[in-house]
Amino acid sequence: MPQTKSLVIPALRSAARLLLLLSLLTISLKGQAQDDPREEIRQNPSLSGNNFLAYPGPQRQLTPAPKGYRPFCVSHYGRHGSRYLTKRLDYTYAYDLLRKADDEGVLTPLGCDVLQRLALIADESEDRHGDLTPQGQQQIRDIMRRMVERFPQVFSNTATVDARSTSVPRCILSMTSAVQELTRLRPNVNVAFNATYHDMRYMNYVDRELLKQAQAEGCRVALDAYCAPRQNFRRLVNSLISDSLYVKRRVNDERLAYYLFRVASGIQNTKEGQTTTLYDIFTPDELYAEWQMDNAYWFLGYGFSDINGGQQPFSQRFLLRKMVEQADSCLRLDHPSVNLRFGHETMVLPLVCLMGLNAFGQTINDLEQLEQKGWVCYRIVPMACNVQMVFYKKGRSDGDILFKVLLNEDEATLPIASDVAPYYHWADARRFFLERLDSFQTAGAAMPPSEGGK
Repeated sequence: MPQTKSLVIPALRSAARLLLLLSLLTISLKGQAQDDPREEIRQNPSLSGNNFLAYPGPQRQLTPAPKGYRPFCVSHYGRHGSRYLTKRLDYTYAYDLLRKADDEGVLTPLGCDVLQRLALIADESEDRHGDLTPQGQQQIRDIMRRMVERFPQVFSNTATVDARSTSVPRCILSMTSAVQELTRLRPNVNVAFNATYHDMRYMNYVDRELLKQAQAEGCRVALDAYCAPRQNFRRLVNSLISDSLYVKRRVNDERLAYYLFRVASGIQNTKEGQTTTLYDIFTPDELYAEWQMDNAYWFLGYGFSDINGGQQPFSQRFLLRKMVEQADSCLRLDHPSVNLRFGHETMVLPLVCLMGLNAFGQTINDLEQLEQKGWVCYRIVPMACNVQMVFYKKGRSDGDILFKVLLNEDEATLPIASDVAPYYHWADARRFFLERLDSFQTAGAAMPPSEGGK
């Protein structure tokens, strides 16, 4: 990455680092309002990144199992840990634009400082686009450690563990990190792991027909109409570039803001993010607007809505059916077992909707109602997001199997009745899942699995 001729502005850099420190401190705060994304984002700007949010870890204690019940099986699907942004353009668009403005001598002092920050961020990411970061590896190790600590009976010496990954390097390395942590904690557990294209049909499946519906004209029109009143970033651009005529001729406000926002959100997952921030150049309203547009994008791509054809979560019907089938197999074993699967947020998000976790499976037809109805994407798919199905029984011959679902390691609700909530009778949940899966009639044609992610 070429060096800019502009000088770093020490006072601005100090202010940016102070804001970063305050942002990191708020991540550990409990008791934030759970119903107001605007306020949550004001307190913790990192949340605005949605799928770029560094994994926050569990927020609540688990509810003890009903008397006599012990865990004996865990079925997991999780996203890879924190990564670099996947495309070079993510890092170079804003940098190149500001560098050219710098050559013309039209950058403000803040613009000069931001250019320097972008250079540092781009240098760190060079030839690492999409790679798992050390922070991402640690997230996966921590999740695995907590799984062992929370369900020690499952990870006895007689347990069998089957770990699978998509064929994308960051997912393979995430699986490897989990297996390394598990073997460190339980060296006698029998672990098998693999990453093969053979598993991609259920591990990273993309349905052509559903994808067409999500990309149809009606979705584009609805998203454009939702975004239009929120695309007001002239203040941001003017804070970086002093020449209004230059801005009018050379700058697309929304596009520049979009790429600055992506870099701002992505660096929380890297080493550079420990000392650098870009959130300080946005006002709270601008961050909130960027988040709203991104939140709506994810909903139209993966949620239940008449706007997108009403079937998008069924893209993960093969994954959910596989999880049900493997759970049934687990019930017949005389020893504990674990299934670990590592993939992408583009699988986790529709899986959560298809399962109906935490009411994310409801149909929403008005994008302006997303927040009111609880669609808040950063609560579903941060880096390393995961779904864990944990099964319990009293003894080998016990026919009443209980289970619960954890979303990002916190207990989640299902849209079925239970007399032992947050636990559910597996027979009831199994029936609910299979009936929902069987209700899907349109068989979409498979397309070659992709890396997933936005």
